Amino acid sequence: MRLRTPLALLGAALLVLVGPPLLTTGSGADTGTQIPGLRIMVPNSPGGGYDITARTAAKNAEEAGLTHNIEVFNLPGAGGTVGLTRLVGEHGNGKLAMSMGLGVVGAVHTNKSPKTLADTTPIARLTEEQDIVVVAKDSPYRTIQQLVDAWRKNPGKLPVGGGSSPGGPDHLAPMLMAQAAGIAPKSVNYVPFDGGGELLASILGNKIAFGVSGVGEYLDQIKSGELRLLAVTGPERVPGLDAPTLREAGLDTDFTNWRGVVAPPGLSDAERDKLVGLVRKLHDSEQWQDSMRKNGWDDAFLTGDEFGEFLDAQDTRVDSVLKELGL
Repeated sequence: MRLRTPLALLGAALLVLVGPPLLTTGSGADTGTQIPGLRIMVPNSPGGGYDITARTAAKNAEEAGLTHNIEVFNLPGAGGTVGLTRLVGEHGNGKLAMSMGLGVVGAVHTNKSPKTLADTTPIARLTEEQDIVVVAKDSPYRTIQQLVDAWRKNPGKLPVGGGSSPGGPDHLAPMLMAQAAGIAPKSVNYVPFDGGGELLASILGNKIAFGVSGVGEYLDQIKSGELRLLAVTGPERVPGLDAPTLREAGLDTDFTNWRGVVAPPGLSDAERDKLVGLVRKLHDSEQWQDSMRKNGWDDAFLTGDEFGEFLDAQDTRVDSVLKELGL
């Protein structure tokens, strides 16, 4: 997590290999990446960041000939902690992994989950991405400055939606925005959705004033004109998108999200190394590198024990940030 406000926030990245069976021209046998019967759990609804990242990775793994017949399934609930509990319960299952990210770290705290990421086997962190601030095409807010001015006047009457539970990235980003704008985070009317798919419907239906989500989730809707992009939350502008950073808009903060993959506890060294090796080969593939560029994802590759240390640090940081924000 990278905190750059007076309390500084998060950043890093990751992914997971997931998706429906796809055709491939290679068997993966020569690379040692075949894991017959591999299943990947996405712990939120279809259309969210974990889901998109996972399915993209699965498609790329197939195209690169690394493995085949990966099964993806969604198990949403409680910000990802329902899936986390299921994963931890699959002790020793080397053919199951879970797509996850900062949202799960936060949900463990806000939902007081009895199972934590410390109970899992860390596999890899792959991607980092900025969040975006978006409104419907017919919204009265045409600039981030107009939105923030209206938000300051009556924060409770401008609901902001995010695709993560309290403590997750889509919650922390607007809370840091509010703090930088002089708005008490406790006065913000945050509406959580279980993934970007549900959030999108509420933005388009004008059920919320604005939404905060990952840059890769709504590129199509931004390009088609269904959504109006007001700002990006990272330290620099996103190539190809016409939107200022929060700092350019006068808000002294920036924020980035990350995604990764973990596996059940109790794996043998060989099972863990097989999963890490598959993700490493995927990361190095032309297909994955191209997908990162297209989706606006930044590379933040980290595997195994180093990723585990990162998860421990993120857990500590999220706890302190929530306390600092009074949440």
